[in-house]
Order: sequence, then structure tokens, then C-alpha cells
Amino acid sequence: MKPIHTLATLAAGLLLGGAALAQNIVVASTTSTEQSGLFGHLLPQFKQATGIDVKVVALGTGQAIDMARRGDADVLFVHDKVAEEKFVADGFSAKRQEVMYNDFVLVGPKADPAKTAGKDIVAALKKVAAANAPFISRGDKSGTHAAELRFWKMAGAEAAKGSGYKECGCGMGPALNIGSGSNAYVLTDRGTWLNFKNRGELVVLVEGDQRLFNQYGVMLVSAARHPQVKTAEGQKFVDWVTGAAGQAAIASYKIGGEQLFFPNAAR
Repeated sequence: MKPIHTLATLAAGLLLGGAALAQNIVVASTTSTEQSGLFGHLLPQFKQATGIDVKVVALGTGQAIDMARRGDADVLFVHDKVAEEKFVADGFSAKRQEVMYNDFVLVGPKADPAKTAGKDIVAALKKVAAANAPFISRGDKSGTHAAELRFWKMAGAEAAKGSGYKECGCGMGPALNIGSGSNAYVLTDRGTWLNFKNRGELVVLVEGDQRLFNQYGVMLVSAARHPQVKTAEGQKFVDWVTGAAGQAAIASYKIGGEQLFFPNAAR
């Protein structure tokens, strides 16, 4: 028979092991943060700093917000400020914090048959519609899709985007793959574009318009709404990604020497 103290030590070890396993959270986020490779860069550093594992569920921003509203995530990390502020106003989080930004770009075939090249996204979309040029929309209620619809509205072409307009109902990477395969125009976040390998004939045609600014926010899901939320662990993630270490990690993520995201959490 094992000595009592040995059994007690074993039991304590099992309890500690169980506690360690409990150190994990679910983050509902966007396909752009996942497909750009950012989380692959950030999460090992967060795990090393805190011991907490993070499971990222990458969806369109609208779907990610719905997931957080249901209480199926501990943290929400997305890029649609209006929708994020409504999430907070509706009581699903106590606070929204800005984390980082990059920008959207319009990519399209190098030959640019619709003559969109320049710095004006609204003028470019008007030309796409007028030319009935192929355009692949995510059509998935994501932050990128929401931005695209805003730009179409500014262009006065909400209901008349041209016969080449198609919605894929898919993430940013698949939308770019379809665009590459069909030589179509696509609105994309720059981060996913820089990490995208299957470009074919696609190049960046429109960039630099202030309206293409793309802000990301992070929110801890409210335990008052959903008691199962891992508040302590989720708050550690929020604090880390908006703190000095997380902000430095975001700034250091580069592809081909080009920075994908720019930290701008309030200090």
C-alpha cells in the first residue's frame, strides 16, 4: 500500500493539473486576424507570459459578435466599431478598447479593365459598377463586408453594383482565392493580402484613402450576462493585448519587412 502522504501528493498533483487545464479562453475574432497570421505570432507570447491557452474562433465580425452575444466566447476581438459600440450599449460588455489598426485596399487584375487605380475608393467602385467588372464580395456580415457596403453606399451604387458583382459568403482568404481565379476586384484588409500567396494577376489598385482606415477593438464578454465567462483569464488577455508587451508584439509582426498592424491602444 502506498503511504498516505504519497497518495495526498498525487491527489494534489491531479488537482493542480486540473487547474492548469482550466487556464484557457475562447476568443471570437475575425478571419483577418487569423488569416493574416497575427494570432500565430501573438498567442505563443501570451501563453508564455500568462500560461493561458487561447482558442480562436475566426468568423466574420457579425458572426463573431453573435457568438459573443450567446456567451460562447470569453473575449471579442473584431473590427466594426459601430457594431462593437452597440455590443457594449446592449450590455454584453462593460467596455470596448481599441487595440490596433491597418487599412483596406482594393485589389484587382493588373490590367485594371475598369480603370480603378488611384486613392479614391468611392470613384473606383463607381467605375467597377459602370464597367460591369467582376467583383467578389465576402457577403458574410464581416467587418470587411460592412466597410464594403458603406463604400458602395457612398458610391450611390447600393442596388446597382454591376452584373459582375458576386457574393461568396466566405472569409477573406477564400474571397481572395476566388478573385485570383476569376481576375476579379476584391476589397481586402491589407494584413490578409500581405499574407496571401495565391495572388495570380491581382495587385493593389486603390490605397491611401482615409476612408479605408480599419480599426480593431477588444471586449471582455460580460459575466453578468453569461456567468460561465472566464472573466479573470479573459481580462488577462485584454490587458496583455492592450498593454506594452502585446502592443510591442503587434508592432513586430511583419511579412517581407512590411508591418501588418499598427498598435494604438490608449495608454
